[in-house]
Amino acid sequence: MFQRRALALAAICGSAFLAFLDTSIVNVSFPDIAASFPEAGRAQLSWVLDAYFIAMAALLVPAGGLADRLGHKRVLLWGIGLFVVTSIACALAPNWQLLVGARSLQGAAAAVIAPVSLALLLPEFPAERRAAAVGIWGAAAALAAGAGPPLGGLLIEIADWRWIFLINIPFGLLILAAGWSGLRESKDENVTGLPDLLGAALSAAGLGLLALAIIQGDSWGWGSLDTVACFVSAAVLIGWLVRRCLVHPQPVVDPALMRIPSFAVGNVGTLLFAVAFFSMILGNILFLTGVWQYSILKAGSAVLAGPLLTTVVAIPAGRIADRFGHRAVIVPGTVVYAIGLLVLRSSGAEPDFLGTWLPGQSLVGIGIGLAFPALGAAAVANVPADRYGSASAVGAAFRQFGAVLGTAILIAIIGSPTTLQAALNASHRAFLLGIFAGLAAGVVALALRPTRVQESAPVPVSSS
Repeated sequence: MFQRRALALAAICGSAFLAFLDTSIVNVSFPDIAASFPEAGRAQLSWVLDAYFIAMAALLVPAGGLADRLGHKRVLLWGIGLFVVTSIACALAPNWQLLVGARSLQGAAAAVIAPVSLALLLPEFPAERRAAAVGIWGAAAALAAGAGPPLGGLLIEIADWRWIFLINIPFGLLILAAGWSGLRESKDENVTGLPDLLGAALSAAGLGLLALAIIQGDSWGWGSLDTVACFVSAAVLIGWLVRRCLVHPQPVVDPALMRIPSFAVGNVGTLLFAVAFFSMILGNILFLTGVWQYSILKAGSAVLAGPLLTTVVAIPAGRIADRFGHRAVIVPGTVVYAIGLLVLRSSGAEPDFLGTWLPGQSLVGIGIGLAFPALGAAAVANVPADRYGSASAVGAAFRQFGAVLGTAILIAIIGSPTTLQAALNASHRAFLLGIFAGLAAGVVALALRPTRVQESAPVPVSSS
């Protein structure tokens, strides 16, 4: 029993690690990828990041729904296999366009891995320990964020950016072996029919057009026909998606789930905090390499303190949330996160690692460890056990929506500065984005009930 559970937890947390590793490790390689494809500008290359996020966001819920029907273990193992294959495709891409295409497919694989791994984790723990369970899962994701920058910097230093994708192969094979032996199959026997695939397509198209408008708005002109057309089209497609969610029997986002107060509040807070979190992952690297002129390896090492502290804080933060309620850790976490970014924003053009960067990164890491996993735990706290797959997928989708918006807004804010002072000013504006988005998540979290989390009767959620 102990050996099976240990293998199951290794496969589940390893899956989360793999999906999130390719967020942080690709961010740190962004300057090296740009050097390999000089014909592409920063706006074009941002799709190497956003293609992954958009595909993941659009397919998370259908993937979770399919896993509910076909079996969580089976779908997760297939997702890991696809992730390994698409990682090879990314490594072999001869131009930036094919790299973006391969990253889209890799994002589709990650869309399977993230929600299904969490759905497999929750039944391994009693209801009163769900926050701690999500904290373990979040710690694995945070460890990936911590390992990504220095690992990516090291691989680029001794080889090139293609090795950041090839490194997924041994990780993926180990996870497959552990999952095959340790995971228990589970599915929802009451669910019939297929999830809304057209809704997923509407989600991808609407989110992609929104990101395109934000990224290109400065160069096209914010009032230009192209920019306005993208914004209007995105609004129409997202509105169509909302309508389908209200009438489709297997919607992308189940309205019944959104009627659970903690689920709605937790996911809105997750989206806002994801804007802050993902924008700063890239923003930190661009600041260190563009303003302080750090090498990629040095920049990757410089951001290590924050994710490591996130990993340390996440598990005890989950225990505190189990005892005192999620709001008790989320709101302080967002405040600490904002203070950390204020410290980073005080950095000047001259490197000051010990004076500003290390203290700021440490506070940011602590804030993330308090707030991010607890937001996810709050969202699923009152969800019935037979809806873990779908609910986890919706929560992950909100996180990826925030990732798309955060990355797109960051690229629009930073632009392509040509002088050191312009790069410094752009980075200061980027830090403000993280501060405001992080604090907004804390304001939303105030709506969570502050009482101690208790095991309660399942909230009725229709299967429609």
